Amino acid sequence: MNSTPTPPTPRFDLIGLVVSDMAASLAFYRGLGLEFPAGAEDRPHVEAALPGGLRIAFDTEETIRSFSPDWRPPADAGRIGLAFHCGTPAGVDAVHEAMTGAGHGSELAPFDAPWGQRYAVVLDPDGNGVDLFAPSAGQ
Repeated sequence: MNSTPTPPTPRFDLIGLVVSDMAASLAFYRGLGLEFPAGAEDRPHVEAALPGGLRIAFDTEETIRSFSPDWRPPADAGRIGLAFHCGTPAGVDAVHEAMTGAGHGSELAPFDAPWGQRYAVVLDPDGNGVDLFAPSAGQ
């Protein structure tokens, strides 16, 4: 009898972003509370632990081209969504102000969304929208 082995069940483990400027990207995500090793700005691949056991990884464009020479960055806006819980509605406003005050772009200023959240979107150095949110007061 010829049986095919059952493959293991994959476990979601890592979110990966390709970045054009490692130092700028790490500075942005440090501003949102992620921690990276000292000197990581000069590395071609950097990872950080996330709550719940997930990891987030950053690879330079050059790293991706090292194993996929024809790779090119998307011409349109990014297609990944990252969201950071800011604790309270005032926390959303404060984080948005801190990130834009540090020179990062804003796609949406903080507002009270009809789905019951205080919500805003800042832009990382590669133009990816990063959501900032918290339940609205009374939610």
